Amino acid sequence: MTAATPAVLAELAPTGRLRAGINFSNFLLTAREPDGTPKGVALDLAHELGRRLGVPTTIVEFPNPGKLAESADKDQWDVGFLGAEPARAVLIDFSAPYVEIEATYLVRDGSPLASIADVDRDGVSVVVPAKAAYGLWLAANLKQARLTGVDTADTAARRFAEEGFDALAGLKDRLTQDLKTLPGTRLLPGRFATVQQAAGTPKGRPAGHAFLCRFIEDAKASGLVAELIAKHGVGHGLTVAPAA
Repeated sequence: MTAATPAVLAELAPTGRLRAGINFSNFLLTAREPDGTPKGVALDLAHELGRRLGVPTTIVEFPNPGKLAESADKDQWDVGFLGAEPARAVLIDFSAPYVEIEATYLVRDGSPLASIADVDRDGVSVVVPAKAAYGLWLAANLKQARLTGVDTADTAARRFAEEGFDALAGLKDRLTQDLKTLPGTRLLPGRFATVQQAAGTPKGRPAGHAFLCRFIEDAKASGLVAELIAKHGVGHGLTVAPAA
């Protein structure tokens, strides 16, 4: 990659630091050491971007992707790492994705729902974290099923168990874990969407956005993303996204 120009630095590090907005609700991309120190694929990518810019990196934590996206015009971060969704592109210019994550449904063993297509029918109720990328996808694409959005994946799993929803929507890896705590359930085969995790800049930073896009493509092509997936042991849930 070419070195960052003054225009790039002015847009990606206007405070002299790269402020990286990180969504901490996705356990495949973020985690914490026993002492609380944050770690994960997204954080390592952010720090590598800062290194290539030649500036320190400050991690700005957000509890979910919705909060991160909604703050794009509040001058709180310079680069955000979150799922690329059309609803978020109003405020954010996204790169191509660096990893992809499958999303599917969990249902009860006795459920008549046998396939992904069975879910979008009249009378079927689905609970999902509303501001997750896959929650936004379902809100835009489900035509007949009744969708209930909640704040977190933990809340969605609890309400599925307690309130009799027909299906729990989530990331495949997370739902695989939910199988252990929700006996008598199963995953539907296949996926309803592939969540594309990307990086983005607040609107109006064209030089910074172009540099970010080149960085993401280089991180995939050089094997860095694959190395980070292996380093953090999340190959069971993440795959490197194809080249743009």
